[in-house]
Amino acid sequence: MSGYKICVYTIAKDEEKYVDRFMDSMGEADLVLVLDTGSTDRTVERLRARGAVVHEQRIVPWRFDVARNQALDLVPEEFDICASIDLDEVFEPGWRKKLEDVWQVEHTRARYVYVWRHRADGSPERQFETDKIHRRKGYRWVHPVHEVLEYTGEGGEKTVTVGGMVLHHYPDPAKSRGQYLPLLELSALEDPDDAQAAFWLGREYTFHGRHDQAIAALQRYLSLPAARWDEERSAAMRLIGESCAALGRKAEAVSWLFRAVAECQGVREPYLALVKFAYGERNWPLAYAMAQKALSIPQSSGSYLADPECWGATLYDYGAVAAYELGLYAEAYALGREACAREPGDERLTGNLRFIAERAKGSGS
Repeated sequence: MSGYKICVYTIAKDEEKYVDRFMDSMGEADLVLVLDTGSTDRTVERLRARGAVVHEQRIVPWRFDVARNQALDLVPEEFDICASIDLDEVFEPGWRKKLEDVWQVEHTRARYVYVWRHRADGSPERQFETDKIHRRKGYRWVHPVHEVLEYTGEGGEKTVTVGGMVLHHYPDPAKSRGQYLPLLELSALEDPDDAQAAFWLGREYTFHGRHDQAIAALQRYLSLPAARWDEERSAAMRLIGESCAALGRKAEAVSWLFRAVAECQGVREPYLALVKFAYGERNWPLAYAMAQKALSIPQSSGSYLADPECWGATLYDYGAVAAYELGLYAEAYALGREACAREPGDERLTGNLRFIAERAKGSGS
């Protein structure tokens, strides 16, 4: 045994239905500590019955960082490692041993795989690395929403990657994200130089269809010195382009979409955005060329910005339609067949493939 004491800590509100699954997964920890922020169901009662230590505290006004910091402050100081895990998340069994096998006393933080979204069959659809396991001291949560751990300890951070450690996210689709926008606006106001907060605010405006505000916020993000990550900058440009298109400003839209491609040419997302725009304009040469370029990219970046739609049937479907409209029937059939292979139950795709095959046969292609 390593001798490390490990605490899983979290915040909760009205999450009774997740309690048993969560506690089954987190039972490998020495302590599960929960700060309940105002549940009206049986969350508190059920957590305590399963062995969790539960404290109750309302946070007014609500901020995720304040809540998480209060939960962290409740972790006894003799613990060595803290894992911030939400009730809708589940570790694969054996996670503790994997962590203990690599953690050394000099480490301050651990990285592991996070499956953020699953397909209908339960397989991972979107995953990336995250790092919410940390040393008991030297960390605080910052930002009212989309909160992140900030290192406050002495010396530099030393992060270890835990091979084979996987955390799965199973969110409630009915859960409202209505509180996110005002908290993101507050976050950007509190720290106007934070590029991540600026990007998330602009992206959130697009979710709400507030396209003028999205364009302004994302352009401000692009102007920040800290906005240096090419994939995120490309995503901002793509979102600006899509907002311009939604507002009917087509010339600006296509300009921003091409800028998004130029900013980060090794990911499929900006190409797909251009494909969709070109399809709407019936610009078949552009749609076909961009679909082909996207499909030549062999793998996802694996970042939180990676869109699973880029790796399913969509690009093949758009490419098939564009190829057909250009009279490239053999190519259209090949792309359409691949689209069907990726979504075999889709009747529209199957019907399109039959239609393309008949046309190709009639033309002698």
